[in-house]
Amino acid sequence: MVTVHLEPDGEVIELANTKSVLAVLNRLKVRSTMVIVARDGELLTPDRKLHMGDTLLVRKVTSAG
Repeated sequence: MVTVHLEPDGEVIELANTKSVLAVLNRLKVRSTMVIVARDGELLTPDRKLHMGDTLLVRKVTSAG
């Protein structure tokens, strides 16, 4: 089980059978260019493997201008 904290929404979601950051993003239906993903303060790329018990921060990023 991977726990995902979504910001700025404040939602917490638990996902089973997710083995990579890309799999998490696909489950959340967001593109990798729309969010940053971090684990223990380390930014993760979509190809990074995940482990059972990981806690991720997924923050939506926007550009205004």
